Order: sequence, then structure tokens, then C-alpha cells
Amino acid sequence: MSDAILSFNRVSYCYPDGTAALNNCSVTIRRGTRTAVLGANGAGKTTMFLHLNGILRPTAGHVSWEKTPLDYSRATMRNLRSRVGMVFQNPDSQLFSASVQEDVSFGPMNLGLEKKIVRERVAAALAAVGMTETANKPVHNLSYGQKKRVCIAGVLAMQPEVLVLDEPMAGLDAAMQDELAAVLEQLHTSGMTIIIATHDLDFAYGWADEVIVLQSGQLLAQGAAEEILQDVKIQNELGAAPLVAEITRSLSLIGIDLRDKGYTPRTKTELLMAITAQSRQEATL
Repeated sequence: MSDAILSFNRVSYCYPDGTAALNNCSVTIRRGTRTAVLGANGAGKTTMFLHLNGILRPTAGHVSWEKTPLDYSRATMRNLRSRVGMVFQNPDSQLFSASVQEDVSFGPMNLGLEKKIVRERVAAALAAVGMTETANKPVHNLSYGQKKRVCIAGVLAMQPEVLVLDEPMAGLDAAMQDELAAVLEQLHTSGMTIIIATHDLDFAYGWADEVIVLQSGQLLAQGAAEEILQDVKIQNELGAAPLVAEITRSLSLIGIDLRDKGYTPRTKTELLMAITAQSRQEATL
């Protein structure tokens, strides 16, 4: 869990039009963690993600895979992209085949795998995201949420070690967000490292092991979600605080402390359970 799988060492990147998107940015992604990347629009989240599997190359500094700096050779990039899977925010920019099965097959077929192995990978990937029954459906007939899951399946068929998702919850209703969260939890339980860019502080607070906060292309903070997202300075930068953290803090001001022996509720479910436990404890006094 503590091993660095991806890291940025003083990375800077400037787009051809002169826009400086990353500025001397150093971060570490640890194997097996769930990491949420936060920041205002233009903070550098997408640019950071495009460096994680070599789509972009730093103007200065370096990106490392398992502590070895990338040399951007063809062999290195092929290896990196088979191990770091990227899911973009808009599924229509990632889906291009006629059917679901064809689209999910594209990546492993390009690896030169036998057809039997490709079929097995596609079946397993579709099952992992709950899309088995849509295998033969046209991609354009899918809902927005289904398209996002097919994009994830296409990446999973490559059997990556790291899954990178740019704003995966954007455009999804509450039910779809719950379904996607369940898929991500299952993948994390299987040992996958997951990195997500999001504006949803409530989701980040309840889901992430660690958060990375970017500000104008620089690292503002990195650490445990329950610590970083309770920091008033960070909340001011992000323009909000997680609702569960606000409720927990407000209750403590009137003498109701839900934190027990270092445990702090981070989801709505955990908050309700803590309130119920506190009420029962007081009732027995």
C-alpha cells in the first residue's frame, strides 16, 4: 500500500499556446490506494492525468513508474499504457466501434493476443461493470451512464494495474453514480490502484484514501482525505466543505461528539450510524 507506483518530480508543462498548466508539481500515487484529485477548473487536473500514461511529456521535471523515470521510448510507452488505463470525461470521445463487444475488444486485439484470450478478457471486463447483456448492442443506443461503463470495460480488458478516471461522475444521476461507485469499489477490492479527478467533495471525502489538491498547476496539498478536506484553508480554496464533515463539526459545537477513538464518519451512512450509536449510548446513561 505504501509503495509509490506513479510519481511526479517537479513536473512542469506548458502547452504550445503558452499556457502553463503544471508548475514544479511533485506528487506520489501509492499502489493500491484510492486517490481523488481536486481543484478548480484550470488547476491542472486533466493535464496531470495526460502525463500519467505518457500522452503528454513534461516540459521540465520527470514522471516515474515504480520509481524509474520514464524515457518515453516506444517500448516504455507501450508498457506504461498497458498498465495505466485512462477513462476520459466524455465517453463519446473514447468509443468508436459499432458494437459494445467490438469496442471493448479493440485494446487487447492490438496487443496481438489470441482470439480466445481476447474473448475471455472482454467477457470478464463487461461482467466487472455489469454490462454483459449489452455485448452485442450498438454503442450509440446506450445511455450516457452505460457508455461510461463500457469505456471502463475497454480499459479493464487491457488488465491495467492503475485506473485513471477524469470526472467519472459528471453527467450521471444519483442512481448511476451509486452504480459506478460500486463498480469502483469492487475494482479497488481486487487490488487496483484508482485515481479520480472530481469536483464532488462529498464523494472524495467518503471514497478516497488520499486526496491531491491542485492550485494553478501546483500542488497545494496531499494527504489523507479526512485530514486534508477538514482543513479550512483547503475548503476555502475549493469553495466548499464536505457535508458530512460540516455536520460532524457542527454537532461537536453543541456537545455531540461523533468521533470515537480517532474514528470520524465520512459518508452519510457512517454519519447516520454514528448518530444512532450516540443516541443509544445516551439512552443507557
